[in-house]
This record gives sequence, C-alpha cells and structure tokens, in this order.
Amino acid sequence: MSQQEHRIMLVSGSLRASSATRVVLQRGREMFEELGCQTDWVDLAVERLAIFNPDSSAREQQVQELRSRIVRADTFVLGTPDYHGGMSGGLKNFLDHFWHEFSGKLFVPLVASHEKGLTVVDQVLTVARQCYAWSLPYSLSFVDGKDVRDGKIMEPRLDQRLAMLARDVNVYGRLLAAQRASDLTGTDPGFLAARRHD
Repeated sequence: MSQQEHRIMLVSGSLRASSATRVVLQRGREMFEELGCQTDWVDLAVERLAIFNPDSSAREQQVQELRSRIVRADTFVLGTPDYHGGMSGGLKNFLDHFWHEFSGKLFVPLVASHEKGLTVVDQVLTVARQCYAWSLPYSLSFVDGKDVRDGKIMEPRLDQRLAMLARDVNVYGRLLAAQRASDLTGTDPGFLAARRHD
C-alpha cells in the first residue's frame, strides 16, 4: 500500500464554537498529513445531520454524499466531549446514520473530559464492535482549559501522546486497510466475505 492510500476521516462531534475537541483533531490532522495520509474533515457543527430516522435518512442527499466519503475512508478518528459520561449527541447521531460502511475499518476515539473519558471511550468501542470495526488498544483524552486553552494545545505531553497516536493510527490503519482490500477481492473465508458483493 502506497503512502497516499491511507485515508483518514476526522469527525468533530462538538458543536461548541471554542471546541477543545476541534483543536486536538486539527492538530492530529496536521500530523496525519505529515505522515503522508489523506484526510477528510467532518465538523458536525458545520455539516449538521438531521436526527437519524431509519424510514427516511438513507434517501437524504446530504447523507448519501457523506456516505460516499465514508466508503472511501479507511480509518475514523472520532472526537467528542464527555457529556455526563457519554459521547455527544452529534457524534452518536453521525454513527447512527452509518454502520455497514464501518465494517473492517479502524475506529479511534479522542475525548475531551475532566474524568479521563473512559465511559465515553467504552461507548465508541461498543459501536465499533457492533459495526464490525477494529480499534486501537488505547485512546486519547485531554482536559479543556488545561491541556487545551485559547485554541491551542498547552500541554507538551498531550502533543507527544497525539504524535504517538498518529504514528500508530498510520501504521495499524494502513495494515488493516490493506488486509480489508485483500479480503474483499479474495476468496478466503472471513467476516468481510459478507461484504464482497456490496
């Protein structure tokens, strides 16, 4: 797989204007691009999705256009604030619209939280499991007002942890994307065999 073929979609699940989540995701995007990844940016404060309705959402033009971008992505870096121990409603709604498209791809949660965001990470990983997606064995959390302030990353250790995550996402996301492509075009048995004719 060439350096240009790892496609990462970064999704900001915060609707807040001065969002720490957005700051960290944007810094991550810079790091991914320095590593040769292609990135796609979905800011749910801008690309507002209607509340998921299983009877009608699939026919909406905005959903169809976003679906085509999601199909092209190999890895999803999902940023969200911790709201009462859960992911934001915006991110949950985004995930509700799509599931089939996530199969065999990599999920990476980033959480703005004063409590380490562990329950939020668990929720994102539960969605990953239900959608037959992979995940890193760790996640990244940060504190608004401490690690991130005034639109900047203030804590050098956060930048270092983000650089480690970018490296691991690139390495393992690339491996998974190559194997997924092989599984979809091959004849070996495996859970992706069910997706071969989609």
